[in-house]
Amino acid sequence: MKSFFKLGFTFLIATLFLTACGSKDNASSKSNGKYAANQTLNWTEGSALATADLAKATDTLSFNVLLNTQEGLYRLDKNGIPRNALATKTLVSNNGKTYTFDLRKNADWSNGQKVTAKDFVYSWQRTLDPKTASQDAFYLYQVKNAQEINEGKKDLNDLGIKALGKYKLRVELTKPVSYFKKLLAWPLFFPVNETAVAKYGTKYGTQARYTVSNGPFKLTKWTGTNKKWTLVKNNNYWAKNDVHLKKINELVTESTTTSYELYSDKKVDETLLSGQQVKNNKNSKAFVKRLPTATTRLDLNQNKIPAFKNINIRRALSLAIDRRALTQNVLQDGSVPLKGFVPAGMGKNPQTQQAFNDEAYVKKAVSYDLQEAKKLLKKGYKETGTHKLQFTIVTADTDSSKQTVEYLQSALAKLPGVSLNVSTIPFVQLIAKQHAGNYEASIQTWQSVFADPINFLDIYESNSSYNTSGWKNAEFDKLTDEAENTFGNQPQKRWEKLVAAEKLLLTQQGTIPLYQVSKSQLLRPNVKNVTYNPAGVPYDWKNAYIAN
Repeated sequence: MKSFFKLGFTFLIATLFLTACGSKDNASSKSNGKYAANQTLNWTEGSALATADLAKATDTLSFNVLLNTQEGLYRLDKNGIPRNALATKTLVSNNGKTYTFDLRKNADWSNGQKVTAKDFVYSWQRTLDPKTASQDAFYLYQVKNAQEINEGKKDLNDLGIKALGKYKLRVELTKPVSYFKKLLAWPLFFPVNETAVAKYGTKYGTQARYTVSNGPFKLTKWTGTNKKWTLVKNNNYWAKNDVHLKKINELVTESTTTSYELYSDKKVDETLLSGQQVKNNKNSKAFVKRLPTATTRLDLNQNKIPAFKNINIRRALSLAIDRRALTQNVLQDGSVPLKGFVPAGMGKNPQTQQAFNDEAYVKKAVSYDLQEAKKLLKKGYKETGTHKLQFTIVTADTDSSKQTVEYLQSALAKLPGVSLNVSTIPFVQLIAKQHAGNYEASIQTWQSVFADPINFLDIYESNSSYNTSGWKNAEFDKLTDEAENTFGNQPQKRWEKLVAAEKLLLTQQGTIPLYQVSKSQLLRPNVKNVTYNPAGVPYDWKNAYIAN
């Protein structure tokens, strides 16, 4: 039933510097002087790496590292179209509910073992095993018996994925899923080496030395807590001749001031930009503006602050926020005010071609009206029998997060009786707090996996593991369930249910949308062939290189 896929919370930044690898495939190009001698990319990240275990990953950076160090059945091309990776042939039957894959026979793990169909079976079973406690397990619920297994009602061997041979794999779904191949290009669906997990136990994926790779690069120099690590070319990779970069150094710089100075000193090849930096560099040849399908919102935890259960209080807090002032005067980085929870770029009406965020727009849920906010707050106080509202907003210690929360602290203080504290903590700690629901209010950023509104809306289903704010609505659950399970093969009716669900979420102010995140950056012009995906895992460096 679940079919949305999150990438998560804090959107990452990366910078690419690529090196040619002397392969047969690019030998002629190199003789023409296409590739620089030094194929080392120096990239900055806005947060620390949380995990290298695909069953435990919930954030964009972790998935970005997994995408570049691992390989699945498919990889997305520059247009977001799934292309064969470990799969060489796919047969779809049973009205779209059965997939049979032929796997390539020349794929190896970095420990020398062959990549086989059993590695996929083991990976999916491990993610769904209740003992793994994967927050993302429900993403596989469209696979036959997946939900029952995850809930401890059926055995792992009942899962609808079987190895029909060493290099043949069959997957049975509970219903047709039109975007299933795109999901298979997401690292959650990649294989896992059982030998490595058995060897490292609970340490698997917690440090570079406790990982193995079957993708373009291998993770090195990551201790689990340090703020820099390196991806090195994986010479065991089946398509190593297509990999030009020999090394990608990733460095965490929470402040763009620091990363910008490093870029200016030619110590890194990319930097995220904020505020005045964007204005100063718009005409630079290195300037790149990216508008991923990532949104930042304010979640109010009804389980911690009972007053947040009151719709008038939630609406009052939303109306006190001037999103245009936040994006244009505070952030100044190209981020844009949201029209709703689902951002731009997430699909169009099959008949009218109207964008989802335009059709589902509920103006009062994202407008600024301080006087109306005060009226609603007064009404909410009366209904809850209180006269003040005190709470703490927790967020990451990155530049944009701190700017956002400082603005919110000032804006919401204009409401009578409202006072709030701010807590900025490292990103990895923030993920843990949010997952545990250990917050009163929190700034959260959500990145989709592919361009479909369900990627966002499923967050607020009552039984979603990401719905930790306490807002639940039976009608909302019904609408998303009908969209996926009743009208999955009827695009127009499915669309209408999703629009209705979004409007209900906004009318009830189930969350407070703020802005669609912009990732303006400087990327050296000689960094070529970086595959960027605005609706999923952002950076694929498999084919990237540094030109002369």
